[in-house]
Amino acid sequence: MSAKFERLEKIGEGTYGTVYKARNRDTQAIVALKRVRLDEDDEGVPSSALREICLLKELRHVNIVRLHDVLHSDKKLTLVFEFCEQDLKKYFDSLNGEAMDQNTVKSFFKQLLRGLAFCHEHNVLHRDLKPQNLLINKAGELKLADFGLARAFGIPVRCYSSEVVTLWYRPPDVLFGAKIYNTSIDVWSAGCIFAEMANSGRPLFPGNDVDDQLRRIFKLLGSPTDENWPGVAKFPEFKPFGPFNPCNDISSAVPKLNSKGVDLLVQLLVCNPSLRLSSSDALSHSYFD
Repeated sequence: MSAKFERLEKIGEGTYGTVYKARNRDTQAIVALKRVRLDEDDEGVPSSALREICLLKELRHVNIVRLHDVLHSDKKLTLVFEFCEQDLKKYFDSLNGEAMDQNTVKSFFKQLLRGLAFCHEHNVLHRDLKPQNLLINKAGELKLADFGLARAFGIPVRCYSSEVVTLWYRPPDVLFGAKIYNTSIDVWSAGCIFAEMANSGRPLFPGNDVDDQLRRIFKLLGSPTDENWPGVAKFPEFKPFGPFNPCNDISSAVPKLNSKGVDLLVQLLVCNPSLRLSSSDALSHSYFD
């Protein structure tokens, strides 16, 4: 660890290293240090760490975790981040079964969408949105973090990996093996997190494997057909499920959410990715009035 920082405690394991709470010896500021393991057999710095560094240097926004510095030596790479007290998963755990305040749900979700819209405007897909990757500081600011799977996108369309997004937050097109996708991948994850917040930390689609995940989605939203999702059968790993009719009353899955919130959720969780609301359009939904 750099002589500049005093390590205080270990606060987590990231995609590719350990995260510590630390104090800057000069300024006394509290920071988070993400220490990246450098494999001597490998080519040096993991591609996920390089990607995170490159993207976060460009993404300066109040709802995206701030990368202050990068410290590099032969044996280790240390990323210096702003410190946040907890992540959304820990926040859920701290509720101890109590209902999450619906104004807090609205505030957190608006901040999530603001950070996400900023990423999308700057041609970045996060590709791993989940409660553990959303940090919250003591001022109540929510910040997108862990950009280890994120990537820049643009023209021409590239084929991407379908091995992205934690299962419970992965959209049906990617579950069916889609190699071409866009910002709608993050919008689906955001919708799942919105429902989870409204339900005080209970995940909406906690599948055990890909098939179980798809089955849970289609039981609530209805089976995909060529009418409601043209070309769905052409996905590499498509298989028919159901037939399930869409649940006419999605509000029963999120009983605490008001009617405007349910309307927003319905527009985010659309199986056909081309019909999902964008993150910027979601911000102007009447739910936030």
